Amino acid sequence: MADLRALYQEVIFDHNRNPRNFGRLADATSQADGNNPLCGDRLRLYLKVEGDIIADVRFEGSGCAISTASASLMTERLKGMTVADAEALFRKFHAVVTEGKEGEGPELGKLSVLTGVRDYPARVKCATLAWHTLEAALHHQAAASTE
Repeated sequence: MADLRALYQEVIFDHNRNPRNFGRLADATSQADGNNPLCGDRLRLYLKVEGDIIADVRFEGSGCAISTASASLMTERLKGMTVADAEALFRKFHAVVTEGKEGEGPELGKLSVLTGVRDYPARVKCATLAWHTLEAALHHQAAASTE
């Protein structure tokens, strides 16, 4: 278990130091701002949806290691997904990190490295900020907050 925890920490550190899909997306079809007042995390998420497919997704902003890694991992996973599949993944991820419920739905894959935050309630909001911001962007809402 200690080896698995060390691997998870390394993935989080890597995505924090070298976030994937970081930067502005000029031709975004939707965007939303996310804010976690508890930790000070702030991000802007850009989506480019073509038909029902997330063709591209990027983010910018600043936050703690968990917040940045979560946004980076999320954007990697979302590219090429349908909007419906992205929403199902949001529900699954949220249920796992907030309640520990595995249940039905898409596999988390690399996102599972973030499931340990449920043992640290103050960090759950850091891990879910990008996801709440995704949900806002998908529904053309300007902002999301963890409060």
